[in-house]
Amino acid sequence: MQRFTEQRAAGDADEIWFLEHPPVFTQGLNGRAEHVLDPGDIPVVAIDRGGQVTYHGPGQLVAYPLLDLRRLGLGIRQLVTGLERAIVATAAAHGVEAAGRRDAPGVYVGARKLASIGLRVRRGGSYHGIALNVDMDLAPFRRINPCGYAGLEMTQLADLGVSIDLRQAAVELAPRLCEELGLPWDGRWEEAAPAG
Repeated sequence: MQRFTEQRAAGDADEIWFLEHPPVFTQGLNGRAEHVLDPGDIPVVAIDRGGQVTYHGPGQLVAYPLLDLRRLGLGIRQLVTGLERAIVATAAAHGVEAAGRRDAPGVYVGARKLASIGLRVRRGGSYHGIALNVDMDLAPFRRINPCGYAGLEMTQLADLGVSIDLRQAAVELAPRLCEELGLPWDGRWEEAAPAG
């Protein structure tokens, strides 16, 4: 993501990457150590996005929008809102009522957090993105203060009665992200081999 953003030229196409991470806690630029309560055997990695600490792991769909914000005419608030609205629409398609929150970015079902956002903008380009809990082990979130909020309860689509796998979640989310962010959607996917 960093290399893509650093090297991209004005005419380079925007991309959205969908992926799944192995178990890892990521600590944003403003992250405070006291929010990592008990990492145990899960690595804590400092990264260059905004926000505090979160957990990524199997069963969570991560979407990284690598966008030229200037060309799209998007500000950061519009980007965050677009990411949230795409998740809200995806959840709504399965009968789940979710919403974004202005005071604490992300997508919530009641007081429980369904998706977390952490972004970075450099040279007018965005990277990092949004993580949607699909069907995962939520226990590691109890070993941190998610997004810097003590006691914040997390949820996932599986616990809300939605039975889809990560690929299907990506297939449903991709066109909604494109619509919300003003990107064309032609239904094409390019698959990369898993990092090893």
